[in-house]
Amino acid sequence: MTTTASIARRTGHGLTYAVLGWAVAYGGVRLLWTVGEAPEFGPFGSDLLGFTGWSSVALCVAAGVLAVALARAATWRPVLAGAAWTVTAALIAAAGILLPELVGFLLFTVGPHFDPVAFVSRLGCVSGAILLGLATARYQRRTRGECPDCCRTGRPGLRRSAPARWARWVAYAAVAGLVTRFAAQFVVGFDGLTQDASLIGLEVGLVLAGVLLPLALVHRWGEIWPGWVPLLAGRRIPRLLLLVPGFGLGAGIVGYFGMGIVQVASGSVSQFSDTFLWVAMSAYCVLGFGLLAASSDYHLRTRSACTACGR
Repeated sequence: MTTTASIARRTGHGLTYAVLGWAVAYGGVRLLWTVGEAPEFGPFGSDLLGFTGWSSVALCVAAGVLAVALARAATWRPVLAGAAWTVTAALIAAAGILLPELVGFLLFTVGPHFDPVAFVSRLGCVSGAILLGLATARYQRRTRGECPDCCRTGRPGLRRSAPARWARWVAYAAVAGLVTRFAAQFVVGFDGLTQDASLIGLEVGLVLAGVLLPLALVHRWGEIWPGWVPLLAGRRIPRLLLLVPGFGLGAGIVGYFGMGIVQVASGSVSQFSDTFLWVAMSAYCVLGFGLLAASSDYHLRTRSACTACGR
């Protein structure tokens, strides 16, 4: 076994223990809140969306069980990977309110309904999603790859320098989703939205995330700083500068507005019409999925080649 493979195996065990530790700690808190008296969480009524009480405990138990199953499985099992990604997505969706809260922090405002206990709980929920997602990704690399060092597939020496055609399409679809969202808002009007600093910041951030970010993921200027950027022109852009917001915002947008669609479908009351909510939230989900897909292509295309196999 190579040194790299040994390190990878130790990393895999570490992820398994991390998920188990999180499941015991966070799951224990959820259990205490379920059988005992949970804190009051202000106007939302709960710290998580959709998964409260015993369902939140079940998510933690499922994450721990799946982490062990992923570590013990020696071959590729699509059902196991699918179940792990499903629980990961459920954890992200449950903590969906975290997205506007983080935007509020960036704007140095937390809003009148901010609850520190609920915020910490959502951070804990997302932490479990990240750990389980990393464990699942490692399982896929370990069981589907061909090289023992990098666990990648494909013909050695064959690397793409240009984005895949489908990646360009999803990037432009993400931009179209944002345009659709603002078109729907234009129809109903912007009354009330121009007086809240956090909402204004959120809309500005969405413009940057929904236009510049997806296009940067599929164009050359997303890899090399353009000539008009002072001091940085011609230098390579750090991958994480695009990948972290690409994957993070994509997952957050899909989780937050995906749960919003579920609430609309269940008949929740809102000041907006159901038609507007369906159009706006669906457009946001298109934006989120587009960011996730374009970020995946960017990651595969720009990662360093394996020194052992050249992939």
